Amino acid sequence: MRRTDNPQNRFEAQSVEWLEEPPYALLEVHEERSKSIISANDSPDIPFRYSVNPYRGCYHGCWYCYARPSHQYWGFGAGTDFERKIIVKTNAAELLRERFDQVAWSGDPITFSGNTDCYQPLEAAWRLTRACLSVCAEYQNPVAIITKSALVQRDLDVLCELNERARLRVYISIPFANDAKARLVEPGASAPSKRFAALATLSAAGIETGIAVAPIIVGLNDPDIPELLSRARDAGAKHAFKTALRLPAEVLPVFESRLAQTFPDAAGKVMSAVVQIRRGKKNESAFGDRMRGCGPRWQVVEDLFNLHCQRLGFNDDERETFYDLPTTFRRPYGQLSLF
Repeated sequence: MRRTDNPQNRFEAQSVEWLEEPPYALLEVHEERSKSIISANDSPDIPFRYSVNPYRGCYHGCWYCYARPSHQYWGFGAGTDFERKIIVKTNAAELLRERFDQVAWSGDPITFSGNTDCYQPLEAAWRLTRACLSVCAEYQNPVAIITKSALVQRDLDVLCELNERARLRVYISIPFANDAKARLVEPGASAPSKRFAALATLSAAGIETGIAVAPIIVGLNDPDIPELLSRARDAGAKHAFKTALRLPAEVLPVFESRLAQTFPDAAGKVMSAVVQIRRGKKNESAFGDRMRGCGPRWQVVEDLFNLHCQRLGFNDDERETFYDLPTTFRRPYGQLSLF
């Protein structure tokens, strides 16, 4: 359990300094009646346009999570607050149904989730993701899921229904091959061995699956790439994609601090690689294909990934066609005519 530790919130004029030892960060659940549930983006770095996030904050507590700064919009911190002060959108499924009923909605694919993990531990009790997926199945709306949690297999019945009625792809994010090492960096996420087991369960049920090697932290987990891809292929995955470590805004001090505490011998090597890859900066925002030409270090990683994808029959480019195929969306009632 970590003691409360948050970078200065850039949206707050004042900050709190503990006179004595900070208290341990305990779980707080905040219920919210949201005004909307579907988020849209137009970033060239992100292959999907629409996403649903039933939760704000994430109990997984991954050091590198790029979503940490967004927690500051609600007056929380990007450090331990992000991991233990979780907002649950209690009306998520209701809002999704309302959006689907709007004439303007044309059935674009929806990604769960674009920000925080839709299958983080609170989902076991709140079942908000499950309720939203049930609405997607009812309306036959295409869905892509990205998660680090083995909890996804709990909803196999809903996923099979969605897969039968619409279009579904599930990516399980597994950046570390070793359970113990993963626990240090992703303390609240399922062990990699359990994620691979979940991948196998979904694949065996006929669901289209893939692995996300995300993020690749050069100097820490890049040697795991061949093993991760091989194990994913053995589990039935047909797709694979990667992302490089991103350290925007307040993610940088959180990551650097925990890296230095946990892997002191590797910290210098990792941060040196970050600077090499990010064009001389620690938090250069470009990633993915836009990182081509960013030095030989990243090119070696990219070549390693592509080589093993080719060897194993993965096709990284196919993931983008998922969002370009014709929609399967149908409202579950007849469209009334005006005449």
